[in-house]
Amino acid sequence: MIHVRARLGAGLTSLEVTGHEGHVQDGRVCAAVSAITQTALLGLQEIARQYPDLVSITITEE
Repeated sequence: MIHVRARLGAGLTSLEVTGHEGHVQDGRVCAAVSAITQTALLGLQEIARQYPDLVSITITEE
């Protein structure tokens, strides 16, 4: 099971994606969720690169 948790409020948004689909669709659903999430992150990184005075992004690896 893939879990997506979004928290919204007072100018803050957080997104957490955890889990795995298992063997139901041979990884297709997991790949789709991963691709959408990573594409959004890459897009945000590019916006931050183009507008460094307006957007800052910090990515930490755990």
